[in-house]
Amino acid sequence: MKSFMKRHYKWIFPSLLFIILAASFLITEAGQNVMASAVARQLPIYCVEKSQNVCSLTFDAAWGNEDTQQLIDILGKYDITATFFVVGEWVDKYPESVLALHNAGHEIMNHSDDHPHMTELSEQQIIENVTACDNKIEAITGVRPFLFRPPYGDYNDKVVNTLKSMGHYTIQWDVDSLDWKETGTQDIIDRVLGKIQPGSIVLFHNAAKYTPEALPSVIEGLIQKGYSFKPVSELIYRDNYTIDHAGKQIADNIQ
Repeated sequence: MKSFMKRHYKWIFPSLLFIILAASFLITEAGQNVMASAVARQLPIYCVEKSQNVCSLTFDAAWGNEDTQQLIDILGKYDITATFFVVGEWVDKYPESVLALHNAGHEIMNHSDDHPHMTELSEQQIIENVTACDNKIEAITGVRPFLFRPPYGDYNDKVVNTLKSMGHYTIQWDVDSLDWKETGTQDIIDRVLGKIQPGSIVLFHNAAKYTPEALPSVIEGLIQKGYSFKPVSELIYRDNYTIDHAGKQIADNIQ
């Protein structure tokens, strides 16, 4: 025993010291805040738990506008209502397209006013930025957005909690078409059809080179798999839900 203690004494004391220091930190206010932050991490909605084959098609509109009417026509052909997350500056440039999307039955939701990294803004700056975009959309459509997609998918607890305080649900995606990479039509089709699952939220962009060409095949492939389509506002649960560690929204009673 003495031999064992002699051989391991140099490791025992530092280990005990570390345990004591760690325990001391955890009972401090700073330590409790760290623990609370870890436990209470806020997540956006990436997808929704569903028992049926249903999904949402979403489009981010931040820059160009060359194919918006084409997307409207394709979605109209299949009688699909999609969700368009638009930037306020895009609304300023293309108000006629915002109205066209709205008149075609699509929902127009918030993608920030000028596409910043929201995590770099203060809470007040987030509120002002989101409110500015909400106002612009409502002025054209008469409908005030309550869904928000952070630019670049960039979020933290501050962003999610601030949006929640404004009555907005923060929406991400679990199926990324990666259409902005311009790797070709078939790549978009394969990626979406290969990753889709019940309750998926699929990300596309307007003004992406191959999206109009790929979209009909994506839709027809999803229909063949038995999928129906809902806008995000009808896919998500408004209350009585939890969000798991992967961002899946789960209702008290799965639908």
